[in-house]
Amino acid sequence: MKKTKRVTRNLMIVGASLISLMVLIAIFAPYIAPQDPNIMSLADRYQGMSWQHPFGLDENGSDVLAKVVYGARVSLAVSLSVVSLSIVIGLVLGSFAGYFGKFWDGFIMRAIDMIQAFPNFLLALALVAVMGPSVRNVIIAMCLTSWAGFARLVRGEILYLKEKEYVSSALAIGASHWRTIVLHIWPNLVGAIVVNASFAMAGTIIAESGLSFLGLGAPPTTPTWGALLNSGRKILEEAPHVSIFPGLAILILILGFNLFGDGLRDYLDPKS
Repeated sequence: MKKTKRVTRNLMIVGASLISLMVLIAIFAPYIAPQDPNIMSLADRYQGMSWQHPFGLDENGSDVLAKVVYGARVSLAVSLSVVSLSIVIGLVLGSFAGYFGKFWDGFIMRAIDMIQAFPNFLLALALVAVMGPSVRNVIIAMCLTSWAGFARLVRGEILYLKEKEYVSSALAIGASHWRTIVLHIWPNLVGAIVVNASFAMAGTIIAESGLSFLGLGAPPTTPTWGALLNSGRKILEEAPHVSIFPGLAILILILGFNLFGDGLRDYLDPKS
């Protein structure tokens, strides 16, 4: 048991450390990469790694380090916005479906079934293609496809929790339904939501990078990891640094969220 707890704690520490590293890089981006990521020097395009440009230059002669560092801001901002909004929407709609049931349960669950009938990435891709590429549209499109998972999770947990004695006791002493939900049921959902949010952050980063890779993410003037990967795929043999470093950044951040989510899930599991 002690060994299992130690492994779980180590997973959480490693995951939290990787996430913290990327957050610090995003916060202190101007100090880590003082060069403007949009400055171009076509005469020096695809230049390799050097003291002045540790990650080399891309197809426009822009500093790859600056684009990777500033790209962390975009990925973290998009993923945090999408997951936060999805949690709020899923929490409210899932509560309606699980607690009040009947019409609300049928209506909301059919809407969830319709959304989850399509792969999330393809649905987000279609929405962004219709609305146009921008960070705001990426967030909107991914929120419209991501809330369903949180709503289904909340509904399932509330169907179990609303039968507990403390919920019946709260209603018996005159607490309103929403007071009971907010003060007595929602606090017991925190663990499950946080674990699911950690995995959702990783999935959102992959989806945002994929949209940017296809040219449907942020505008070209906004540095993103996906766009940088796309620009380097055609010259992977001649200038591998253009794709390697944004790929490593994506790997580190996703690994951090997955390790943290795995460790937290095991830590909160009563059976472990």
